[in-house]
Amino acid sequence: MKIVIALTSSSGQLSGVQRHAINLVRCLLTRQQITAVHLIAAPWQQQFVRDTAPCNDARLHLHTAPIRNNSLSRNAWYYSELPRIASRLQADVVHLGYPTPLQKGAYHCPTVVTLHDLYPYDVPENFGFPKVLFNRLLLRRCLQMVDAIACVSRSTLARLQCIEPRLALAKSVVIYNSVEPLPQVSAWSPLPLGNGEPFLLCVAQHRRNKNILFLLRIFERLLRTGKLAPQTRLVIVGIPGPETNAILRFLAAANIADRVVLLNGISEEELQWCYRNCELLLAPSLMEGFGLPVAEALLAGCCVICSDIPPFRELGGDRCVYIPLNAMAEHAFAEAICAGIRERTCEPVALPQLSAPVIAEQYLQLYRSLLYPASTFDTPLVRAAAGTPEGSRTI
Repeated sequence: MKIVIALTSSSGQLSGVQRHAINLVRCLLTRQQITAVHLIAAPWQQQFVRDTAPCNDARLHLHTAPIRNNSLSRNAWYYSELPRIASRLQADVVHLGYPTPLQKGAYHCPTVVTLHDLYPYDVPENFGFPKVLFNRLLLRRCLQMVDAIACVSRSTLARLQCIEPRLALAKSVVIYNSVEPLPQVSAWSPLPLGNGEPFLLCVAQHRRNKNILFLLRIFERLLRTGKLAPQTRLVIVGIPGPETNAILRFLAAANIADRVVLLNGISEEELQWCYRNCELLLAPSLMEGFGLPVAEALLAGCCVICSDIPPFRELGGDRCVYIPLNAMAEHAFAEAICAGIRERTCEPVALPQLSAPVIAEQYLQLYRSLLYPASTFDTPLVRAAAGTPEGSRTI
């Protein structure tokens, strides 16, 4: 089976979508049924692809999409050029790493898209107006055109059912992101700290749904009231975005810019160093599709304090401290941070449902159901735990 995976996007740094595509490659290459994986990235993404993709497997072929870094060029490439590339590579399945423009009739093979979230509807601030209207149209059109939608969580599938119930019923499945313990850890700290100061960690892009300003208010209060040691730092790892200017203004106004470290572009090994050396991972998101940092932190043995939202509950079970996002949320988060620093007794957690072999088998089931519908599409699929929306399929 030959799979084409397209991760071409505007970002030149690893973020959740790019990491999903790289992890998907790793998963598929664990199976002998996969004879070739063609991973296509933009020129500005080649460095992190070379650094993170499992290039020691001869079945993996890396390709560069000859495009410019603007939305018109990227969208035109997905619409017109990707079908030609898939045909030339004799792909059995084309897998889009996220919703993109899709010309259905141009493909000779089934198409799959990973649906991470419904942010164009749920967090329009991430896109701005009128751009969000285009993103909503693109999202709907892609979901209508593809042959299958792989939702990264039951929470994402449930949200899709609210917006597009027919699509959720007809061609959506739940397949989690693959997340495994990373054995390689950087020997050196990626932080610009000189004396081993304790630090709290937040891994989040600068977007509205990540709720970073909320976290900064809590951190400033804890420092001001002396509940945190004055040398404590807050490290935020994530690429800049719509909230960056607001974050910088808050840091200046609160006079805590020297206590907050904004990082981006670090390697997976350096991120692992952060998970294993921080006091706590803080994830105060208003909304998520999956919650990759929560899973990675649990696997690394990091204590997690997060907002009480369905995707985090789905991943973390009883292993995280959950804070409801109500009127008392800032106070509750602050108290949980203080208690977490005092008690800090977490150990690495096993998450076998996210392992590469498990996720690879689920994707193979999905691909087979598209390639051989008469024999496999109607076969009962393994369903997720209670909570899967009625009528949907979970692999």
